[in-house]
Amino acid sequence: MLFNKTTKRKVIGRIVLAQTPWQRLKGLMFEKPERFKYGLVFALPRESRSAATIHMFFVFFPIDVVFLNKGKRVVDIVRKLQPFTPSYTPKKPAKYLIELPEGKSRGVKEGHVLEWQDSIKGKPCKKGVPARAMS
Repeated sequence: MLFNKTTKRKVIGRIVLAQTPWQRLKGLMFEKPERFKYGLVFALPRESRSAATIHMFFVFFPIDVVFLNKGKRVVDIVRKLQPFTPSYTPKKPAKYLIELPEGKSRGVKEGHVLEWQDSIKGKPCKKGVPARAMS
């Protein structure tokens, strides 16, 4: 679950963690829009603008993307990022990024603090590495 600690509201009920190099490389490429009903969380190796740059090649539907710093505070949000956008770099350095179905970032603002939990055990994730990928 992705939770907005600032507003005390759920953002989305299910998360998937891009933990392996393949999962991080693939992201949402070739995903079907009707299957994308979750938040895809990326924990980056370091907090930076360049490491958090994303593209939308072979993503066939618009998405919302939330960028967070190492304290999980929102530093940038892009809504309705269009398919095949060549690149988007966040305004500020980010340690995490979360790809969401279009419209799911509504209610999330810069400065808000987000938290994700293991969807099975309901435990807060530790040290920026959420518990396990959910398929």
